[in-house]
Amino acid sequence: MFKVMAYGYTVLCFSGGLPEYYDEYRNRAKLVDEIDLGNARGELCFLGVQKDTPWPFLVVALKHWPAGLGFYPAALLIPETKLLLIGAGERLLAYRLDTPERLWEDSAEVGFLRWERHGEHVIMSAELGIAVWDLYGKKLWSQWVEPPWSYSLEHDSMHLEVMGKQFTFPLRQGPGERLWWFDGR
Repeated sequence: MFKVMAYGYTVLCFSGGLPEYYDEYRNRAKLVDEIDLGNARGELCFLGVQKDTPWPFLVVALKHWPAGLGFYPAALLIPETKLLLIGAGERLLAYRLDTPERLWEDSAEVGFLRWERHGEHVIMSAELGIAVWDLYGKKLWSQWVEPPWSYSLEHDSMHLEVMGKQFTFPLRQGPGERLWWFDGR
């Protein structure tokens, strides 16, 4: 078990199975979200969130695929909006922490890689996709990408490089609706 304490929350993380007190965590939580636990394929992970109590009020247990080789589960806590984002395998999840409740489920193309917060935006990187949300969990845009790809941020602009081609656009607005790297430029 690995614990991360930040902003008054304690986040419990366990990968490769369920923690020894899982049944107790499950029984005491306000919200338990179990996803694909019976699936034969994938790796099991657990995340619990505590605040002002010795037991988690939110418990998330899920099987995810792909697993390993750069595809590791990750969570991002946004304290001012009480939002928790989880990425694992091809699954993306958002939870309100004050209620608690699951807000949405989305997918990561071929496998989730990481979350990054940049000011008022959250960026999700996947093997074949990039997406941006606001701090309340509203998706602003998403774009399919093909490796090799990378991005950098400068003020409120994103510089995206896909297969050697470079694009710059406002982070909040995104690149537009067309698959612009195939248009011959």
